[in-house]
Amino acid sequence: MGLQEEIDAKAKEIHTDAYAMSIGEIVSMYKSGELDIHPEFQRYFRWTAQQKSRLIESILLGIPLPSIFVSQREDGVWDVIDGLQRLSTLFEFMGEWRDESGQVRTAPALLATAYLPALAGKYWENEDDEGQSLTNAQRLAIKRSKLAINIIKKESDPGTKYELFQRLNTGGTQLTPQEVRNCVLITVNRDFHIWFERLAGLSVFRDSIATSERQDEERYDLELALRFFACDATDEKLKQIVDVGDFLTARMLTFAMDDKFDQRAAEARFAGTFALLAEALGDDAFRRYDPVKQRFLGGFSVSAFETIAVGLAASLDGWQGLNPPDRNARLRERIQSMWANADWRAHSGSGIRGNLRIPYVVPWGRAHFRP
Repeated sequence: MGLQEEIDAKAKEIHTDAYAMSIGEIVSMYKSGELDIHPEFQRYFRWTAQQKSRLIESILLGIPLPSIFVSQREDGVWDVIDGLQRLSTLFEFMGEWRDESGQVRTAPALLATAYLPALAGKYWENEDDEGQSLTNAQRLAIKRSKLAINIIKKESDPGTKYELFQRLNTGGTQLTPQEVRNCVLITVNRDFHIWFERLAGLSVFRDSIATSERQDEERYDLELALRFFACDATDEKLKQIVDVGDFLTARMLTFAMDDKFDQRAAEARFAGTFALLAEALGDDAFRRYDPVKQRFLGGFSVSAFETIAVGLAASLDGWQGLNPPDRNARLRERIQSMWANADWRAHSGSGIRGNLRIPYVVPWGRAHFRP
């Protein structure tokens, strides 16, 4: 297929519209439920008080803002996919923002900015101290200011949301690929996201992964849970991986949009696998084993995770049928021998790209971890 044919084919998957709307109109849409900015996203977007104050400064001074991107759902509601922090900052400042529990969140006072130092201590409206409030004229100026809205229509390909989150993530703290996936998952299937969050919070899972504090903040735990399910695929599908990130995203969307995906069975397999690992090795489960020092060392290894977790899950019934003392000893021995296997190490080192590593270590793990 030539370049123009590819352009024409892909363009058919994306349907857009665009126009300017006043902030007052956007607030009205939000209050009536026609605009969903997903308060759950706040755990992934982290603007400082200074960044929020600069936004108000820009609007008051008439400085153009980047476009807001929304995706139109089947019910006509707009999901915000880029511009969430800008809109939530405005709604919070204007006293309209509601959190996940539906409670109005009070905005802190603005800070001094480079061009408007007198913004310090100002609120949208403070009934107890008029001097701390914006004037009526200033409030009207904000309401009448216009924002450019780009609409991705409901006919567009579902994967477009992820691409837009990834490419248009503007301002604030840059999101990790998994944080982007989490935002997409909320818009595609919120109940699936809640279920997925619950899995990642299971104590047996948390007790067996030795991730850093930063990784936890960036929700690497959710990426690992996704890897567990995504890598449970045929050898042929694993060989087709070109980019691991794209593979994980595509698998996530497949699970979330599949009405036949058996969450109960998936949860039992997930919980059962990590219960065995937590019992036998605790947070040593995915650390490197040093045969000379005869102990586990270092931090979390994603190669070990893909090999052990997916391999163990493939033979879960057999392992669960063993008596606990024998099972724990045998599982520790299997993991230790994995680290001693030169062929496995050659295919799982830090210099091996994921699209080359996964098609080898996952089938290898399924064979190695047969009880």
